Amino acid sequence: MYQGFYNLTSGMLTQSRNLNVISNNMVNIQTAGYKRDKMVSTTFQEEMLYRTGKRYKENPEPMATTSKIRAADRTYVNYEQGSFDSTDGVYDFALTDRGFFCIDTPQGIRYTRNGSFSVDDEGFLSLNGMGRVQGRDGQPIRIENEEFYVDSQGVITPGVLDAEGAEEAAAQGGQMALRVVDFADYEQLHKEDYGMFSTNQGAQEVENPSILWKTLERSNVDMVEEMTNMMSSQRALQSAAQVLKMYDQIMGKASTEVGRL
Repeated sequence: MYQGFYNLTSGMLTQSRNLNVISNNMVNIQTAGYKRDKMVSTTFQEEMLYRTGKRYKENPEPMATTSKIRAADRTYVNYEQGSFDSTDGVYDFALTDRGFFCIDTPQGIRYTRNGSFSVDDEGFLSLNGMGRVQGRDGQPIRIENEEFYVDSQGVITPGVLDAEGAEEAAAQGGQMALRVVDFADYEQLHKEDYGMFSTNQGAQEVENPSILWKTLERSNVDMVEEMTNMMSSQRALQSAAQVLKMYDQIMGKASTEVGRL
């Protein structure tokens, strides 16, 4: 009798959660290295329907499987690489292959594809508001001024402005390198705010990372797709709300007016 309430209310809750995921994707469309989320729904407590006779209930015939409730299952992260924007910013970096930059935050080491770095008050390369960028030696990277060169593997040579100068300075030491790590199982990564990730699994050092200097990786959010999904989810939510209101009115009449006959 009340199955409609379960169907409609669960549908509204699921669409509401889906709209939250879509909205978060759209808000972060300009966040460098952001990876879009996708919510997947599932049925809850499936039951088998049987057909029986009006008077004799022996030998019921199975008809189909149904569920009164549809619920959010989980949210998947799409790790597909985004496109690249040349920025000419000396503190901008983009990974062109698998891997993550390492950020030393107050909560511990966090991982990100966002290479929009800056220099803090003490001269350390950092991700704004998050923490300092780790080098391959596990220490933060200190940059004295903007006179430095970065090669395709993330090796930073201070005091020079081109590849030729970097080769000559390599023998003298003083070079630093961005730490890039990867993971065997991305399913164990936990997504946090601002495109950051945490995990309990061991990080694998990427010995020869592929890095673009003065470039940022754009988010992999497709605005057209997200807008389409938002309109579809919004209409489903509105339709369920309208039907739920009608269903409530019908049930009210059934229990008051029809019940008095």
